[in-house]
Amino acid sequence: MKVWHGPDFLEHPRADCGILEGNPVHEENTRIAQMAGCDFIVNVTLDEQRQVTSIVAGDMLRAFEKGVEFVESVVKSEVPQPCDIVVTSSAGYPLDTTFYQSIKGLTGVLPIVKQGGTIIIAAGLTEGIGSPEFQRLFAEHENLEAFMQQILGKDYFVMDQWQLEKMAKVCRKANVTYVSDGLSAETLRGLFVETAPSVEQAVADALKIYGSDARIAVVPKGPYVLPVVAASA
Repeated sequence: MKVWHGPDFLEHPRADCGILEGNPVHEENTRIAQMAGCDFIVNVTLDEQRQVTSIVAGDMLRAFEKGVEFVESVVKSEVPQPCDIVVTSSAGYPLDTTFYQSIKGLTGVLPIVKQGGTIIIAAGLTEGIGSPEFQRLFAEHENLEAFMQQILGKDYFVMDQWQLEKMAKVCRKANVTYVSDGLSAETLRGLFVETAPSVEQAVADALKIYGSDARIAVVPKGPYVLPVVAASA
């Protein structure tokens, strides 16, 4: 876990959603599975009602890749240009019960927000911030850059640090505003993000920055969509 969830893997530019070729995380998982040995797999894909939408079976690699091909055809969505503002969510319960889990909604839409843009995320956060280890990361570091310098030093590893590392990747590219009834504005600001009382107010505030002609994307369920910028953009 220390290696697979460490910065040597996660900071690789191809260690991201929707990427298999050249992704060190996927390639290491595949190598381990091949070493363990597998004669036959059966995988299924599901819709939002948890109903089976396809079944793939057979060779571990070929069947898996066939399943990936089907999923990509369903979840991939193109936008013509990077967006100034992206409004999203963590897809509701149970993916937004904690701040830790909600970060998946941020990383899901990162490919389509422009450098210096804003991601607005609505999340319940009814169960707080996350594990004690994850909470301690905020208390021990003044900001995200201090945290990144710490983990890149190689002699530091704390359980759940990988989720804050993914959040740091988001915040290097975009401003992040949370809308939530689960945590106070003061608490959220202590988690290195901004906050707003409503999505409408967050959008209005962002439009003051980017102008009335700003490009806005809405991704209702961030973790379940694979948004990309069209190749010609």
